[in-house]
Amino acid sequence: MSDDYCDLCDLPKSTCVHGMPPAPPPPPAPVRAPRVSTPRAAKAAAPAVPTRRAPRKWTPPEDFTPHIIGVLEAAGGELDTDDVFTALESRLAEELLDGDRQLTPEGELRWRYAARRARQAMIKDGLMSKGAPGVWSLT
Repeated sequence: MSDDYCDLCDLPKSTCVHGMPPAPPPPPAPVRAPRVSTPRAAKAAAPAVPTRRAPRKWTPPEDFTPHIIGVLEAAGGELDTDDVFTALESRLAEELLDGDRQLTPEGELRWRYAARRARQAMIKDGLMSKGAPGVWSLT
């Protein structure tokens, strides 16, 4: 009878934790091969898909640069501001957008504002000099 009962807890060995056979060991974890980083192949150049852009409302300042240079070269390299604007307006009459003819919040025509911005960039790039007030001149 002593073989049927546990000496430690007085329970039948079939239900006693002490008399039960030990649990089988857990299966070994699968061994994974170490990750080897391989250089990724360069992505094949995707075919050029045209991106959709909103239509322009007005002409950007950089588009005025060649026209300003052309007007000033035709005038000998120097011209009054009002004369530059008059020459640009007649030269760009077909190219100006509807938004170019609108006023800025300050009350100036947008295309004139863009032309002045182009002039500032040209002065910065060394294509024009500040010169006398009210006069645009090439360097």
